[in-house]
Amino acid sequence: QVPLVESGGGLVQAGGSLRLSCAASGLPFSSYAMGWFRQVPGKERELVAAVSWSGGRTYYPDSVRARFTISRGNAKNMAYLQMNNLKPEDAAVYTCAASWRDYTDYDYEYTYWGQGTQVTASS
Repeated sequence: QVPLVESGGGLVQAGGSLRLSCAASGLPFSSYAMGWFRQVPGKERELVAAVSWSGGRTYYPDSVRARFTISRGNAKNMAYLQMNNLKPEDAAVYTCAASWRDYTDYDYEYTYWGQGTQVTASS
């Protein structure tokens, strides 16, 4: 069973928006921190958003702050990433991840990973 499955990726024009969804199963979702990562060939994986188990604490790097918003719906075992004003440099494979921690910024503390969904913003 794949514990995390992403959807919602695609190709948009620069300045457009996408909403990614992550469906979780087979894990204690409501007690886990959730994160969204992105990666392009030849570059290191980058954390672009994280949220605590309660939804009360979030993290965004400067590169996406004010444009990306992470949220979660614990009753539905879902996490989301709203991406607005997409830029060409945002193009990457975006992956949902879950951590046993209540909140974490560290990729090595995430224990469940989805397969990823491609996001492309053309100019």
